[in-house]
Amino acid sequence: MTEHGFEEVLSPHLYFDREHNIEAAKILPGEYYATGRDMVLVTVLGSCVCACIRDRISGIGGMNHFMLPDSGQDRSNPLGESARYGTYAMEILINQLLKMGAKRSNFEAKVFGGASVLRGFTVNNVGERNAEFVQQFLKTEKITIAAQDLLNIFPRKVYYFPATGLVRVKNLKQVHNDTIISREAEYNTRLHYSKLEGDVELFG
Repeated sequence: MTEHGFEEVLSPHLYFDREHNIEAAKILPGEYYATGRDMVLVTVLGSCVCACIRDRISGIGGMNHFMLPDSGQDRSNPLGESARYGTYAMEILINQLLKMGAKRSNFEAKVFGGASVLRGFTVNNVGERNAEFVQQFLKTEKITIAAQDLLNIFPRKVYYFPATGLVRVKNLKQVHNDTIISREAEYNTRLHYSKLEGDVELFG
């Protein structure tokens, strides 16, 4: 499921999580997943951020995983034009939840990521910009942030259970992080070459 040729796509990575004995979806950079089933959504974050949003009454919820492109154009405005990419990532998840029957008035969010792990991007504070964006977006949209774990220097592995709102976060202090770094660097490169066309209209 891709709209307008942009990066934010429905995650195809479904598997069975033996640790939690439950169906799972793995969310990679530029992906999202929304569900009304009892399952776990899993992602690993470096400089990227993820927003976990759910209807706290119905349990319909989802997760995205995104990054603002490191355009380096307007240093006086840390968000600027690149915020359109974050807005798209947030709105496509929210729209999907609304289509599935979630009520906007019941939304709560939990946000994670924005660590300083991308070598070569630290001068532009990529993680910090991502964290600032997601907090500002949710404030503007009047969606309560029920929990957050942002910034720091460590990548994180996030397990999100939309049915209950439970989140388990593990700081990856001892792992070899080249995979995370190369995955996010490649995603950042793709953002530079992708064209964001059209607008996503919120409804509900």
